[in-house]
Amino acid sequence: MSDQATEVKTIMVVGLGMVGIAFIEKLLDLDSRRQYKIVTCGEEAHLAYNRVALTEFFQHRNIEKLYLNPPDWYAKQDPERFSFHIGETVASLDPAAHLVKTDKGRIIPYDHCVLATGSEAALPSYADLSAPGAFVYRNISDINKLLEYAEKEEMKDCSAVVLGGGLLGLEAAKAVYDLPTIKKVTIIHRQAYPLSRQLDAHGGEIVLRRIEAMGVTFLGRTSVQKVITNDKGIISGLELDDGSTLSCDIVVFAIGITPRDDLARTAGLACAPRGGIVVDDHLQTSTQDVYAIGECASWKSNTYGLIAPGIEMADILSFNFTQGQTEVGAFKLRQMNNPDLSTKLKLMGVDVASFGDYFAEQRIRTIVPKPANTGVAQESVTGTESKPHDASMPKKRHGASAAADGPVEALTYRDPFAGVYKKYIFSADGKYLLGGMMVGDTSDYVKLVALVKKKKPLDAVPSQFIVGSRAGQDESGADLDDDAQICSCHNVSKGRIVQCIKDGAQGVADVKTKTKAGSGCGGCVPLLTNIVKAELQKAGVAVSNNLCPHFAMSRADLFNVVRIKKLKTMTAIMEAVGTNPKALGCETCKPAVGSILSSLWNEHIMDPAHHANQDTNDRLANIQRNGTFSVVPRVPAGEITPDKLVVLGQVAKKYGLYTKITGGQRVDLFGAEKGDLPSIWKELVDAGFESGHAYGKALRTVKSCVGSSWCRYGIGDSVGMAVQLEERYKGIRSPHKFKGGVSGCVRECAEAQGKDFGLIATDKGWNIYVCGNGGANPRHATLLAKDVPPSRVLRILDRFIMYYIRTADKLMRTARWLESMEGGIEKLRKVVLDDELGICADLEREMDELVGTYFDEWKAVVTDQERQRKFRQFVNTDERVPQTEKIVERGQTRPADWSKGTTPLVLRETDIPSSKDQWKWRKVATVHDLTPTDSGTTSAAVKYGDSQIAIFHVPGRGYFATQQMCPHRRAFVLDHGIIGDDPKTGSLYVSCPMHKRNFDLTSGACLNDESYGIVPFQVKTDGDDLLLLLPDEGELDAVIGTSKWMVRQAQAEVFDKASADASIEVVGPSDSLLADGSDAKTCNGTSCGGSKLDW
Repeated sequence: MSDQATEVKTIMVVGLGMVGIAFIEKLLDLDSRRQYKIVTCGEEAHLAYNRVALTEFFQHRNIEKLYLNPPDWYAKQDPERFSFHIGETVASLDPAAHLVKTDKGRIIPYDHCVLATGSEAALPSYADLSAPGAFVYRNISDINKLLEYAEKEEMKDCSAVVLGGGLLGLEAAKAVYDLPTIKKVTIIHRQAYPLSRQLDAHGGEIVLRRIEAMGVTFLGRTSVQKVITNDKGIISGLELDDGSTLSCDIVVFAIGITPRDDLARTAGLACAPRGGIVVDDHLQTSTQDVYAIGECASWKSNTYGLIAPGIEMADILSFNFTQGQTEVGAFKLRQMNNPDLSTKLKLMGVDVASFGDYFAEQRIRTIVPKPANTGVAQESVTGTESKPHDASMPKKRHGASAAADGPVEALTYRDPFAGVYKKYIFSADGKYLLGGMMVGDTSDYVKLVALVKKKKPLDAVPSQFIVGSRAGQDESGADLDDDAQICSCHNVSKGRIVQCIKDGAQGVADVKTKTKAGSGCGGCVPLLTNIVKAELQKAGVAVSNNLCPHFAMSRADLFNVVRIKKLKTMTAIMEAVGTNPKALGCETCKPAVGSILSSLWNEHIMDPAHHANQDTNDRLANIQRNGTFSVVPRVPAGEITPDKLVVLGQVAKKYGLYTKITGGQRVDLFGAEKGDLPSIWKELVDAGFESGHAYGKALRTVKSCVGSSWCRYGIGDSVGMAVQLEERYKGIRSPHKFKGGVSGCVRECAEAQGKDFGLIATDKGWNIYVCGNGGANPRHATLLAKDVPPSRVLRILDRFIMYYIRTADKLMRTARWLESMEGGIEKLRKVVLDDELGICADLEREMDELVGTYFDEWKAVVTDQERQRKFRQFVNTDERVPQTEKIVERGQTRPADWSKGTTPLVLRETDIPSSKDQWKWRKVATVHDLTPTDSGTTSAAVKYGDSQIAIFHVPGRGYFATQQMCPHRRAFVLDHGIIGDDPKTGSLYVSCPMHKRNFDLTSGACLNDESYGIVPFQVKTDGDDLLLLLPDEGELDAVIGTSKWMVRQAQAEVFDKASADASIEVVGPSDSLLADGSDAKTCNGTSCGGSKLDW
């Protein structure tokens, strides 16, 4: 298949889905001789995204979080090797002429064509997707249509039905279940239990119980005859096979998929009767030079709806294109083999996995009749019926091959209380593991899949795989062979991960980038992380838990040093234990030190010694993407009077704020301008509100149900307890945010078992749960103590919270803290309940001291004129400039959307027409405007014409200035960024508060993403005046003017509608503003942090 000729061949890839992009990446990686140029068309308007994670899209609504590669990956590719067109569909294929034509009239000649068109939702004959309320669940477009329809006002408290109880059906059901407007969800499935293709009846029953416990109705052994619509043609119900009707407003068809082979059929390619493009063992279709991979391909009359077989096809085909004939000789072309159909997913909140031949017991079960005179038939698990011995027959096979075809035995474990079911299929002699299924506990999945694939005799008795699966478990992967598959989505073995470490990878992020492991469903990430850590240690690479390059110690160690030495400022801490006593710190250590100081001494974070340490979101208000702020007053336990509700409404109307009820039983007020914050706070403080600390790594809320105050089932006063807890722990800073919950009975309406600490009332007291959390990596809380008398609850929680503050790493939630604690929950019980370390009295005293230092941070600003001066958009004018266009949505204003992709943008002073020797020194502010201090850095923004400029003062280093706009997201926020330095070179940079791009204050270069750059300016003082060396206003406005770069809705929409060649022109002062995307790459530069958000 590989071409020996040196001329470049064109490979046309039809489809930019998960399999298509996998093939492209693999071919680009393997094509060292640059034999091929790849051209691809994707019909969706998005770059390739992770369709397996569609359900997550319901939570964050951000397609970029699903992208398999960031937009800059595409920009970095050599256009001579790879070009792509999104939002463009291949309409016809001419195999004879080797041409494809798109729906935009583009004609693309090819040498080889790879069809990766995927599949579409299978629909029953009665389905009509044009009827309002009918949907499928396949791609982002389907999801957006469903969201748009479900979020209509008239859809409030509507009911939804999902047809299909398989993998896709349960994914769809969970997504619909999470929509706030959906009151009732029903799943209809032809089989008696869900996941009938992955589980047997016992496993399906466990899943069914969990589904029903969520309040979802499951109708098994049920079919639909037709869809019922009202007189307007809108779906109103379903008619079932028994003649009954089921009312509903939304129907989601998720009964399966159908290969998309229409392009191939029209072109005359052979297609299977049941759908799919017929391919041979080399994945070639019936036509020369045309191949098919993924869900659209039919190999030996089989199509595959899982990602793993598609990735394997991409592996095979990319290998055959590039490795069949190489500089070191020929290599046998790879052939398609029966793919591994093992799956491991989290569905409806339940971990489910199946691997190997998981239905072997049913597949080879036959009925062997006993002698006729008995009249009884006996079931026997055997591979063949009894036959007379024939010496001429071939000898029986031995080992795994014989085991797979011979009699089998099943070992099962069922725990309905914990919702766990395991069934493992062994050969009859117990020497070979053939397959299995798991529900509730899938921790052994990777190891068991490896055992099945190895086909080697087991070195342990079968019972140990279930009874002993949790005892002495090695989570480092040391007991896995190098060829054990760790990531099934991208077929990454342990050996490849190990080699990646040997080749210089320094952590999980590097391994992900180089191998794609963990970038599919994400199920392998915990094991991947453990393997990487173990291999780094083996390689002699110290797995450092140092805070950052400025401090050669962990956060917990630094906390103890600060506490014992009674250090009160960042400067004192750096001088005492920093790697460079004169260093400033960075965007990693400064917030951590700020948190430690607040946890110990609780001085106001706006004091000069502390203000520079705070991340933007720790400075009394959360910064939003348009540079405005959110205001979240504290509402303890969610209990609020009508008068206070009225005040919130009045304040929101007066200042034009967007309002939203949070999941923590509070009211968020969004869109507050910086200059309005003190006035808003004053009106709220005067009405009896306090800061809700939604901006800090601190206690957020203590959620409660109404408990015994109103509920007929209430046992405990959950509201009273929640108010007491929130009042006690409000304002306390910690390594990360923490939340509480209190439920008045076991019905658990406050979701206390999903919080960092939670209480549930029993008839004997309170059960205390700890270390749970929601978010990206949810964890169910663990029972710490049961039936605790109310009088003892506070002290137990005091110890728990204070021990967490003392010992957790930076930005570590309580869930991860407990998981990393040696001894786990038992160790924690010994410390905070049994006082094993003898520190309980100290923990209680420290908490009492901390609680005693509380003050309302908003009020402290409202009553201090000097602090209020810091809340100005510009220090040289009272004029206010909007940072982003506002649009109206659902009756409220919000900022215009960011475009879904970002374009590299490097701004330089050479983009300004006049030479620097023609610039003039111009007064823009006074020294007093920046309130310089020796205790820490300060900053402010000034307006010059239509341009915004950020000015920074660094003690001992002087003044610096740059443009105010961060080019990554066109956000005018750099004056809010943390000033950091390299502890070795001392070079200074500002870290953008939005996404942590770090810009050198002298050169303007971005130190951790060379795709961006900013314009720096010289600053000098003249008495009390601050002067900047600047060109004329008009010249500077043409380069960095606010109106030029302001985010506008229309521009974002145009940007997202990719042009025909998928290239987007960013309108700037000159072509030189665009970074050379072909060489762009992420680098550490001299910064201590990365571009990842900390919160």
